[in-house]
Amino acid sequence: MTTTIKSGGDVVSFLKSQHQQVKKMLERVAMARSTHRSEAFVELRRMLAVHETAEEEIVHPAARRALPDGEAIVEKRLREENEGKRALAELETLDVDSAAFVTKFHVFQGKVLAHAESEEKEEFEQLAGVLDAEKLERMRKAVEFAESFAPTRPHAGIEGQAANMLVGPFASMVDRARDAIAGKGGHGHAHR
Repeated sequence: MTTTIKSGGDVVSFLKSQHQQVKKMLERVAMARSTHRSEAFVELRRMLAVHETAEEEIVHPAARRALPDGEAIVEKRLREENEGKRALAELETLDVDSAAFVTKFHVFQGKVLAHAESEEKEEFEQLAGVLDAEKLERMRKAVEFAESFAPTRPHAGIEGQAANMLVGPFASMVDRARDAIAGKGGHGHAHR
């Protein structure tokens, strides 16, 4: 199983496409067993670490500035994301084939999907309504550029260093993704 982040379009269509990828990855974890479930769970966590960090570094700051109620919208999304991080931390302590994992994962899956839907309706689509096409395209390029420095999987030829980039607990994955993104185009600089 390989995770590829699709390119093209404006930031809204780009991030919605990633939400569809996350939905499929959630389904894979739910349906798989044993080693396959463990691998799918790692891939899901890598994708979420990179995706959520890029949103926090590039999209949320733009929403705070551009939307009339941007501060409240972003704070609500951040609360949801923090709940998700706590749930993932708990899932990481469980055997992936245990009944407790399955039960808690289904709750987590529902919350991730609800978060994605709220994000699309309350943040992404509102941004699309107030920012011009050129700005939305620049934001997509900034997110894509930032995510390229914290890949969900290593590119061919750099397996050694990159293979260790996003491993371990989700909190460590997020820290590494944030370091990579902040150092290579985050903090809202690349989309101006």
